[in-house]
Amino acid sequence: MTLHDLSHYGLSADRGYLSHAEIDDIELPDDFAEVEGAAAMLSGLLTTGRVHHWLNGLGMPDIDAFLASASDEEIGVAMVRYSFLVQAYVWGEPTPPAFLPANLAIPLVALSDHIGFPPVMNYAGYVLDNWYRLDKDAPVALDNIVMDQNFAGGQDENWFVLVHVAIEATAGRALELGVELVRASDAGDAGAVEALLIEMNTVWDAINGIFDRMVEKCDPYVYYNRVRPYIHGWKNNPAMPEGLIYEGVAKFAGKPQPFRGQTGSQSSIVPAMDGLFQVSHTNDELREFLADLHQYRPRKHRAFIEDMAGASHLRDFAREQGQSLKHAFNACVEQVARFRSRHLEYAAAYINKQASSGAGNDPDVGTGGTPFMKYLKKHRDENRAQTI
Repeated sequence: MTLHDLSHYGLSADRGYLSHAEIDDIELPDDFAEVEGAAAMLSGLLTTGRVHHWLNGLGMPDIDAFLASASDEEIGVAMVRYSFLVQAYVWGEPTPPAFLPANLAIPLVALSDHIGFPPVMNYAGYVLDNWYRLDKDAPVALDNIVMDQNFAGGQDENWFVLVHVAIEATAGRALELGVELVRASDAGDAGAVEALLIEMNTVWDAINGIFDRMVEKCDPYVYYNRVRPYIHGWKNNPAMPEGLIYEGVAKFAGKPQPFRGQTGSQSSIVPAMDGLFQVSHTNDELREFLADLHQYRPRKHRAFIEDMAGASHLRDFAREQGQSLKHAFNACVEQVARFRSRHLEYAAAYINKQASSGAGNDPDVGTGGTPFMKYLKKHRDENRAQTI
């Protein structure tokens, strides 16, 4: 298996999986004006309690003509707008609809098919493509980034997304180090491998430090009741047991489609690290869920994870080396376990301990549609146990 440089996968050391273009620099064609107008005032539309009424009348641009000439960046922004509009339509009133109207369904499916993942909001549209820097000469950091597209808006929603953006940017160097570690271990260069692992540990200290800051400006009650309700999907969701009918989409033949909701588990950072460190998990519902989630990632991100897992023999190499290199390897494995442990703590505080509220907003089921608590703990423990 060949592992290429980050650029081959559309990644970079300073941004990781984040879009290399910032959303405020990208303009959609004029016939998207009505769509962009609705997206810009989405918080207001949701507040009226009649979001179906307002979005039912939304005009539809010539999506085929757009896809024939649009850049990847423009397509990504269009996906951000439509995924927010669709989620608002589905979850913005007390009872979710059985049908998604054609004026939303047809563009969403066309965009999703072109990009290569299911027609539902995912982590790319919610996080990776949905930010910009205030100071273009300064880094992608929490004191310099803005969430562009919102549902209800406000500090808690912004902070929840922007913490993820900052983590993704910081993790870019970890991805680059992963490529360098594969090559150094293949070359049998123990000194280089140890030095790279020591730097990887430092990068993960920074990642975990950012993750620790979630509590600063995102309150668990507000998250559960004002942020989380909009990002659910319609697979394994009791409020929509059959899924959602996409009106006007011929390939679905009027049959309801079940798709998973947006979740941080769609981030590609930890799967890449599992591939690099050759961390495996015994089969369970969450592992099957994560395998399913792989198809919700952009194509190139999937390819990077697959190539990393196929190319890395780092664990095997480290086992044959001295204690200091093994210690450096184990420190990095523990850092990923620490990240998983914090995720578990947040899942408990922000979801599991909250009172059930609203259609589909079950505190025992993740936005992707799984009973997550016991499996997050199990995967954390399996990760932690796989030192050498």
